[in-house]
Amino acid sequence: MSVKGLEVLIVGGGVAGLAAAIALSQRGAQVLLLEQAAGFLEHGAGLQISPNGARVITALGQGAALARLGDRSAAVVLRKGASAREVLRMALPDAGPGFHLIHRADLIEVLRSGLDGVTTRMVARVVACDVESPKPSVTLEDGEVLRADLILGADGLHSVIRPALDPEAPQEPFFTGQVAWRALIPCTPDAPRVAEVFMGPGRHLVSYPLRGGRLRNIVAVEERRDWAAEGWSHPGDPAHLRRAFAGFGGSVPAWLAQVQILWLWGLFRHPVAPHWHRGPAAILGDAAHPTLPFMAQGANLALEDAYVLARALDSAPDLPAGLATYQAMRRNRVIRVVEAANRNARNYHLRAPLAPLAHLVLQAASRVMPDAPLRQFGWIYDHDVTAA
Repeated sequence: MSVKGLEVLIVGGGVAGLAAAIALSQRGAQVLLLEQAAGFLEHGAGLQISPNGARVITALGQGAALARLGDRSAAVVLRKGASAREVLRMALPDAGPGFHLIHRADLIEVLRSGLDGVTTRMVARVVACDVESPKPSVTLEDGEVLRADLILGADGLHSVIRPALDPEAPQEPFFTGQVAWRALIPCTPDAPRVAEVFMGPGRHLVSYPLRGGRLRNIVAVEERRDWAAEGWSHPGDPAHLRRAFAGFGGSVPAWLAQVQILWLWGLFRHPVAPHWHRGPAAILGDAAHPTLPFMAQGANLALEDAYVLARALDSAPDLPAGLATYQAMRRNRVIRVVEAANRNARNYHLRAPLAPLAHLVLQAASRVMPDAPLRQFGWIYDHDVTAA
């Protein structure tokens, strides 16, 4: 089949929804994109786009916008939290699709600029989805019912579409015992374009510059027994953050002293959806596979999903076959990436005596094979869903 003329309704105007809208519209589909907020520009903070995601953005025609609004990352540096001494420096390639540091709102703008031919509706909150009929429908908060040939749920962690596809599947997440703070502080244009990870017992802090050095992104993660609500919109207390990382050295104390506005959220493990499609409906991005942030792959996986879905639909004999191909091509890879993120969380939070030993091993290995740390995750970064 060809998706040309196919009526597609996409629920959610985040990274997954926008990328899917572009990919399908470019293949001739008639796309209606619903977003419950009043506009596309989210508050959010920083994101890292790795080569696997950058390839999709380029294939969608937005590579120049990514280069303009993002900062190309030169390295990832792991440091000991207390002393800030360097444990490992992973140099990143300065050619090819590259690694990019970008504000979430700027990534949304990169994708939004490719929406030519896509119809968008703001303040359109979906409260129900019916996938039983040949032409599925969604119901909006005001009672309006909208139908399409295909409904795609790109509506994130608390997806309305996901449970409609598989009501019997487990949906409840569980608290990981970790909370994360997000903050933005002033930066300087001469700040190195590197992502720094400060590691300590039961906690770590990641920081990198954004917007040409005008802002610095901070993500700090702490293990704790106290539960914290899931989501990005819960205000945090800067004093609590500073106490949690009081033992960290280097630039960390000065950075945290500048934090005024702070967001706190609990990190939850969600099961990867067992079924990504049912009838003429499917899910992608966080609606299908929420992941912890420790491999910085959430946005990248969403971009991959969107491209694979559009191409699978456009080349399959019919809609069911296209959706089946999409899930078959994506689910095992996503599970592997999610598991890698889970392992990274543990590695960043090692305690004595394991932490010093692990740091020595990393330093020795990087001296013998400087590119080994990057090659370790080559299966993530080198993956190219845009290849023929």
